[in-house]
Amino acid sequence: MDKVRTVSDTKRDFYTHHNRPINSIYRRVVEELMVEMHLLSVNANFKVDPIYCLGVVTSFDRFMNGYKPEKDKESIFSALCQSVGGDPQEYRKEAENTLEIAQRIPKEELVSWIGSPNPTAGTENIAQVLQEIASNSDYKYSRLFGIGLYTILDKADPELVKDKETRDRYLQQISEALQFSTEKLQKDLDLYRSNIEKMEQVLNVMEEAIIADRKKREQRLLEKTQEKPEEKNPQENNAP
Repeated sequence: MDKVRTVSDTKRDFYTHHNRPINSIYRRVVEELMVEMHLLSVNANFKVDPIYCLGVVTSFDRFMNGYKPEKDKESIFSALCQSVGGDPQEYRKEAENTLEIAQRIPKEELVSWIGSPNPTAGTENIAQVLQEIASNSDYKYSRLFGIGLYTILDKADPELVKDKETRDRYLQQISEALQFSTEKLQKDLDLYRSNIEKMEQVLNVMEEAIIADRKKREQRLLEKTQEKPEEKNPQENNAP
C-alpha cells in the first residue's frame, strides 16, 4: 500500500524547487494555496480538470500581484504545481484554453450552457468535463474549481458578477445543474472577492508608504544640500 503524502512532504518538495525566501506578506498566500492543493491531491474523489487549473492560475496571479522580485513569481508557481505532482506549463495551458473556449459561447447563453453543455466545435473538452461532473455523485467540489467558474463568468461579462443578487442567482443555477452545494460555492466566492479586496488594500498602503518614504528621503537630501556652507574663495581669506 502506497504511503499517503503529508503536507510536510509537499512543503519539502516545494522548497526543493523554489529555494529563495518568499516575501513575508505573500508567504501565507503561498502556503495556504499549497496546503489546499495538497489536500485535494490526496483525496480519492478529486480529479484535476481544466476549470480547476483555471482557478489555481487565477488565484495565484491575483494574490501574487505586485510580488517583488517579479522574476521569482513563475518559480514559485512552478514549485507549487510540482510539489503536488503537477506540470506548471500544463496548468497555464489548460487555464488559457478554458477561457478561450468560454469566450466562444455567447455570454447570454454561457450560464445555461455550463449547466447543460452542448458540445460544439472547440468546446468538446470542457463540455465533457462538465457532463462528467454533473453525473458523478462522488465528485469532489473545491474552492479552486469555484474560482475557475467565477473567472469564466467574469471574463465573459464583468458586469454579470458585480451585482451580488444576479451573481448568486447564476451561481445557484450552475451549482444545481452540476449537483454540488450552492451555499458552499457562494460562500467560497464571497470570501475570494473579499480577500482580493483586502490584498489590494494592503498593496495600496504599501505603495503609499514607499512613496512617502521616498519623498522624506528626497526632502532630507534637499535640506542637507541647502545647509552646506558655501565654500569661500581662498584668495578672500588672504585679503589685507
